[in-house]
Amino acid sequence: MEFSIATLLANFTDDKLVARKVLEKKLGCEDEDSLQKLQIALEILEKVGLLVKERGKYRRVTEDGIIEAKLRCSSKGFCFAIQDTEGAEDIYIRESHLSNAWNGDRVLVRVLKEGSRRRSPEGEVKLILERSNHTLLARIKQVESGFRAVPLDDRLLFELKLLASGMKLDEAIDHLAHVEVLRYPLAQYPPVGRVVQILGSDAEAAADIDLVTCKHDLSRTFPESVNDAAAKLPKKLLKADLKNRQDYRDLFTLTIGSTKDSQVIENALTFEKTPEGHSRLGFHITDVCHYVLPDEALDREAIKRGRSVYLGELVLPMLPPAVAERCSLVVGSDRLSISFLITFDSESREVLDWEIQKGIIKVDEHISEQQAEAILTGEVSKSTKAKNKYSEEVVQMLRQVEALQQAVKQVRLNHGSLQLNLPPNQNPYNDEGILGCAAVNDLPVRSLLTEFVLLVNQLMANHLNALGIPAIWRIQGAPDSEDVQEMLKLAINLGVELSLEAEVDIQPLDYQQLTRAFAESPSEQVLTYLLQDTLKPASYSTNKGSHFGLALSEYTHCTAPLRRYPDLLMQRVYYSLLEHGRDRRNTRVKERVNLCHSASHTEINWNVLPPELQQELQSELTRVIVQINDREKEVQEAEADLAGLQRASLMKQRIGEVFSGVITGVQSYGFFVEIEVPATEDKESGNVKVPLRVEGLVHVSSLKDDWYEYRARQQALFGRKNRASYRLGDRVAVQVKSVDYYRQQIDLVTVGSDGIPSGRGINGSNGEVSNMYSSNEMESQDLEPYGDDE
Repeated sequence: MEFSIATLLANFTDDKLVARKVLEKKLGCEDEDSLQKLQIALEILEKVGLLVKERGKYRRVTEDGIIEAKLRCSSKGFCFAIQDTEGAEDIYIRESHLSNAWNGDRVLVRVLKEGSRRRSPEGEVKLILERSNHTLLARIKQVESGFRAVPLDDRLLFELKLLASGMKLDEAIDHLAHVEVLRYPLAQYPPVGRVVQILGSDAEAAADIDLVTCKHDLSRTFPESVNDAAAKLPKKLLKADLKNRQDYRDLFTLTIGSTKDSQVIENALTFEKTPEGHSRLGFHITDVCHYVLPDEALDREAIKRGRSVYLGELVLPMLPPAVAERCSLVVGSDRLSISFLITFDSESREVLDWEIQKGIIKVDEHISEQQAEAILTGEVSKSTKAKNKYSEEVVQMLRQVEALQQAVKQVRLNHGSLQLNLPPNQNPYNDEGILGCAAVNDLPVRSLLTEFVLLVNQLMANHLNALGIPAIWRIQGAPDSEDVQEMLKLAINLGVELSLEAEVDIQPLDYQQLTRAFAESPSEQVLTYLLQDTLKPASYSTNKGSHFGLALSEYTHCTAPLRRYPDLLMQRVYYSLLEHGRDRRNTRVKERVNLCHSASHTEINWNVLPPELQQELQSELTRVIVQINDREKEVQEAEADLAGLQRASLMKQRIGEVFSGVITGVQSYGFFVEIEVPATEDKESGNVKVPLRVEGLVHVSSLKDDWYEYRARQQALFGRKNRASYRLGDRVAVQVKSVDYYRQQIDLVTVGSDGIPSGRGINGSNGEVSNMYSSNEMESQDLEPYGDDE
């Protein structure tokens, strides 16, 4: 198996000595070639001083002034090393100090010059830990010595020498191709590659899915060894598999299908009344870690992919289909589960207690999201014909759990969890999503699933925290006070009078107050965008931290183990608790504590896991945390890229049409405008698509009627002569002029009251400055030296 220096070094934690045999197992080095590569890597790391060999084992050496970071480069040739630690300074890297590293590579950087108040620290690349660009999109050209591939990404400042590899390259000249990197640059030798696939004469001639999968190096197939490992999974449960498991097969069990990935059903619901008359909700998660074992082929492939990728109708799964077939919760089949049994008070509907058990379930009925929606919205009760489609148990159960969902939601809101007025949630994981908060206007069935997913994730985090068990925590920091104060100034400009003390830490309840005030304003759309911009991205961490958007002191992900690697890891963590947890202080104590039950939280006053296992588990989670976070960002970029291409493709068909738009941001170089393209009907399926929102930028150079000045406090551009202004929240009429598909760049012109274009241009891409301008445009506007990345 191929491995990187980053994944090799990740195995060295806590200053421990690591045997080569351990590294071979962790990295999947099984054949002679990979074993030889490992030996070479170890020898080189010894020579550069990153590893030392003691008694036949290896230990990591740390050095002051050496920082691990990821490169972000500009089309102009300069780069910054971005550290993983929040708030850490970016390190400026000159082109001469890159050591052949490329944009996106993970590197070790030596700091050469400390930063000052006005200048970033400077450094040089000491070692390339992991290459980001294994394949790339490039245009083929012919030179005297043969053929070259010129990357479409202008932040990659090189050309690749192409090997023929049986491909007729003379037929591919000036065409767009998917190119695999065979050798990275070494000293004076240029990089070498081969053409994998000719995509078309240009980006528009290629399929958008092909562009995205090639650009982000997303594999559509699994290696043969991984498929073989999946095929060898046992088809039937054995008696040994049922040992120490609770049997829930006699409970009526329901699954609700996802419109995103109908082949993968990971969660099931049960409902029952306790002898005391309370309600008990069962939330059952398919037990994947029973089949996918650590450091084996399926596990290594899962961590490499990180999560399933959703590209329109195409789903690139984290695990092979054979694993999903074995684990997915299908009707009539016995399945192993991690089961949450949550008891709610019969009157207040508050959570009284819960337990988390290894279980076995059998699904009785499955309904689609559309069918569940019909029941929850009352359409079934209005139609006898429709009612007959569903069993009385399904209808009754859905309505019972909906009542619980309302109570769970109210508790969540009471302690400060955020909800924003966003487009309907398309998050396939039914959790808090990228922004870390729920959507106000989600459909009833999505809201129901989301509330229970959030609750279960929260309960797992509470349980592990109370028992002192290591975990992969999902964290989100509080917004910076300066950003919040700036947002409030803009809100005042839009007529919303609010204030928060600058010296006081921002609390989630403060943001709830803001969202309520914004909802009453005519400028709610713009204000919501401003609030979104202040929220920090959520990430995974082995150090427990709070989650701002959910207003929780601890939170984790555990409900999607077939599609997300952190969730699979959390199942393994829970297995460790069940198998090795100490349920009494010592052997002299007769009474045992139920480590699966929430009542144990107040009874435990000893270390539940043996110290050696505790440390080993913490080290194992630390080993993969950087890779998990990197992969999440890469997948999010790919999914956003496809959405951007699809928007550009649609707008290309709308050239010449006029739309009304709202100014959603103003900067010195222009202002952002969002237009809403009306809903359309898909002629093939007959489904009505939701309205599409497209955001662009009006560049000041296109405003020919006057000289416009930027006023930051008022977030407006003012004309010197005619006193015309463009302010945050203003509505403008625009006409689509032209579209650059690959750059996702949409050119618009403003339209006067007479309906005639006025010659003022708007230029945009997904509401970001990123990738909007060519390098000469960036220079002419004297923008910040981050090139296309700011």
